[in-house]
Amino acid sequence: MMPLIQQILSEAGCADNPAVIEAVDEACYNQTSFVEAVLDVEGVRERDFLMALANTLNLPWWEASADRPAEPGLRRHLPAEIALRHRLLPILFEEPKEGDETLTETRLHLATFDPLNLVTHQRVASAVNYTIVWHVGQRTRIAEGLQKLYGLGADTFEKILRGRADWGSEELGDEVTVLDGPENEEASVVRFVNQILRRGLEQRATDIHVEPQQDRLRIRYRIDGRLEELAVPENIKSLQSSVIARLKIMARLDIAEKRLPQDGRINLELDGSPIDVRVATIPSVEGESVSLRLLAQQAVTIDRLGMTDNVRPVVDELLKLPNGIILITGPTGSGKSTTLYAYLTELNQAHRRIVTIEDPVEYKMPGVVQIAVKPEIGLTFATGLRSILRGDPNVVMIGEMRDLETTEIAIRAALTGHLVLSTLHTNDAIGGITRLVDMGVEPFLVSSAVRAFFAQRLVRKLCPACKKPAEVERSYLEGINFPIGVAGTIMRANGCEACRGSGYQGRLSIYEVVLVTHALQNLINARANPEELHRQAMNDGFIPMRGYGFQKVLSGETTIEEVLSVTAMDRKAEDIVSTRPAATKLKHAA
Repeated sequence: MMPLIQQILSEAGCADNPAVIEAVDEACYNQTSFVEAVLDVEGVRERDFLMALANTLNLPWWEASADRPAEPGLRRHLPAEIALRHRLLPILFEEPKEGDETLTETRLHLATFDPLNLVTHQRVASAVNYTIVWHVGQRTRIAEGLQKLYGLGADTFEKILRGRADWGSEELGDEVTVLDGPENEEASVVRFVNQILRRGLEQRATDIHVEPQQDRLRIRYRIDGRLEELAVPENIKSLQSSVIARLKIMARLDIAEKRLPQDGRINLELDGSPIDVRVATIPSVEGESVSLRLLAQQAVTIDRLGMTDNVRPVVDELLKLPNGIILITGPTGSGKSTTLYAYLTELNQAHRRIVTIEDPVEYKMPGVVQIAVKPEIGLTFATGLRSILRGDPNVVMIGEMRDLETTEIAIRAALTGHLVLSTLHTNDAIGGITRLVDMGVEPFLVSSAVRAFFAQRLVRKLCPACKKPAEVERSYLEGINFPIGVAGTIMRANGCEACRGSGYQGRLSIYEVVLVTHALQNLINARANPEELHRQAMNDGFIPMRGYGFQKVLSGETTIEEVLSVTAMDRKAEDIVSTRPAATKLKHAA
């Protein structure tokens, strides 16, 4: 082992680590980077090792700072291809100024994690004419800095534009050859689109939006319910048509049709797991906007929903019923479909025949007959549901009750011995009752067929790695009717590497459940107003959604701000903080 390497390892405190010694010996034998070999050894602390490397070589240490982002102009001084291939981050550019004798030459400061790589030094020397000042920084921080400075796939676009300099700033039209031609795969739009999808999946995005703007192409990910913009190369606008055309080809859409909306699907696979992507295009004045919904084909169970002890027994008992309707209500994107699939997973047993009709089929479930609505050929929810009922089902799942005809058939199915699961767009559980009546369903049919109304929302989960106890003013808690004095700890978001500084990681559902009891049946039949229905539900043990969310706050799973952002103050404020368990015995009339 070379004396310099031995000195660096000793400084880092890992000279006696057998795994490190083996990795270094192998790297020296193969003439590869020993720095990268050491960093890949499990248990080696990246920061400690690289700081020891910087001290031994007497090089300055570079510390990433969110408060001091790199200036966009720095990317002009080092080609993206070299910066990204060799993982070199420009951090400062200095030019001599008249009268300033301290600086006599133009200098470019670069951060690297491997300052001993001679190939890197040679490539930089041949690409730029400045004096290079080397800094040492963490590998992960340099990668993040490159993403922000150059944008995703910058090296790809640099190669493409170099070969097609005559494009200028104009759009490409229908340059399908860019996608399918004999170009190097490393320099293709195909590779860039794959990078967009892969990065979205790695960051747990549920949606990807490709949105043409007047002077740029904006790409955004929806992560944990929030939209985050992806850093992309500044010249991506010139390749807008090719990027959108590639997505349309993958979704088997008509690339020549740009005036009408289109829908399609893409089947992907990441690390052996299938991913279903729903694609929707919308024509806009700046070009076609493409939205992609990412659906991981993983089994969804009730346990993964994280229901509290108040709600889980109620759900278990409802799913044991032989007939009736269970309705999940809420706005688009509130997790209704996921909850329905979790219920179907629980019901999916050999002695039950389960048939679904959906628009579209989001998750494919083994053992379940799933039908996709196709209005263009006359297969609507109503027509499909009629056929389903002739096929001897035990359980029927309807993607959404959109019209009176579908709702009446579903009610008839429930009254003739079928368990029906479906969704409805309303703001709360009580609103499901008035919504059905407003659609034209007779109140006595609602009260006799529906067993329960669920309402739900999604809130972000606190990152378990960095959440911390919060100090909250008592007056504030009293103002929002928070249950003061109930056991539990209020936590706050902090931010770390694991959650990308957001303080949150993943989402969870919060619920409210209204059971259609004897007393509530009578009020529905009498066409009682929502306030009377709500009052009776409270008497039956109903806990409003905000109260349920506050229970999740006290358990340290989310924050007060998240709950307040998706729930409304209850009609009866003094009952919001009720923590009594909901009735677990169904009191619905048979």
